Amino acid sequence: MQTACETLIFASCIQIFCRQKTCGLNIHLKWLMPWRETAVLSGAAQELHRVPSAISYTVRQLEAWLAVPLFERRHRDVELTAAGAFFLKEGRSVIKKMMAARQQCQQIANGWRGHLSIAVDNIVKPERTRQLVLDFYRHFPDIELRISQEVFNGVWDALADGRVEAAIGATQAIPVGGRYAFRDMGALSWRCVVSAAHPLAQREGIILDDDIRPWPSLVLEDTSRSLPKRITWLLDNQRRVVVPDWASGADCLMAGLCIGMVPTHIAQPWLERGDWKELRLGEPVPGRGLLPDVAAG
Repeated sequence: MQTACETLIFASCIQIFCRQKTCGLNIHLKWLMPWRETAVLSGAAQELHRVPSAISYTVRQLEAWLAVPLFERRHRDVELTAAGAFFLKEGRSVIKKMMAARQQCQQIANGWRGHLSIAVDNIVKPERTRQLVLDFYRHFPDIELRISQEVFNGVWDALADGRVEAAIGATQAIPVGGRYAFRDMGALSWRCVVSAAHPLAQREGIILDDDIRPWPSLVLEDTSRSLPKRITWLLDNQRRVVVPDWASGADCLMAGLCIGMVPTHIAQPWLERGDWKELRLGEPVPGRGLLPDVAAG
């Protein structure tokens, strides 16, 4: 069962992009979500500035035109039929295609040369990404640059799924097949760190896994949608502190909420200022190979 929020968003998009005249009927792809009927009608009416009876009439028109029931009505409950679920799926596809066609028409009319989509792993320094944007538009002012921030296998997932044409900071452990051209960026070193005020910071000598386990581990969630998500730097039976980016991770580390395995180029300034302390681990920290620029071949 989809959420009411998703219903609202879908209805808004449909209202804008998917209105068409077919067989003399004004067909609207609206509100094909299983929910209580009164909630559907009142919510649709408010969102689309129509009375509930108009929404109900439009749905019946749509069902008549398709010659199949889209909803299975059970007293006050309404659920999508198999045909309704299929129609909803196809409707989303229509929205995406029409939005893409609209943009392409504008590109053709204005003489623009399309766009380039790049996935950037968030271990890349933000200032480098900002400089990339400036340099790109200086050299290619008529091409739109789209950059998405990804984590771990999310970079490869974006490439494999065709959402981007190139990637920066992808791992050498390629989790997907395909032809890719790349240039080696080298190895990325990591530091196991805690706040200088953390109890583990006062420990001398080697820190063992059992010393670390009671403390939550800093984790940036893998952004992969289809490929298996990587779980890194986490011991068995250890809690996680999940953050969206390294800036948030630094805040959590400074607050003493966790321990973290942090890329050296991010950790070094904090270590030099004395804000963080590096822990000496009993097991060596594995490096992480990187590819600076990967393009789908």
